[in-house]
Amino acid sequence: MSRILIIEDNLNNARMAAKLLEHAGHEVITAEDGEGGIMRLMECQPDAVLVDLGLPDIDGQTLVAMLRQQPDLEHMPIIAFTAWPEASAVEMARAYGCDGVIVKPIDTRGFAGQVAHYLRRRP
Repeated sequence: MSRILIIEDNLNNARMAAKLLEHAGHEVITAEDGEGGIMRLMECQPDAVLVDLGLPDIDGQTLVAMLRQQPDLEHMPIIAFTAWPEASAVEMARAYGCDGVIVKPIDTRGFAGQVAHYLRRRP
């Protein structure tokens, strides 16, 4: 299926998301901070990235802006992965340049489908 990078500093959240996506047949790569996420992204060239907007080293707005500056990532879905209240999260994700948002805590039954929705929207 698809290769998905999860940039998430909360290991429990990252493990749960990875497990659900792997169960759905995806290959998952994780990074615990923005710097590691950028390195992993360049190494593995994922089909989509889930980005926690509250990382310890690089704020979500800066990280997404850095990713969007890369011409080869122009069509890659970047999905905000956040615990912010949904209305705020949607507004901020749009302002940051994300393709969408998935709010934590995740719905374990629907999570893989939410990610698949963004993967289907790729050109």
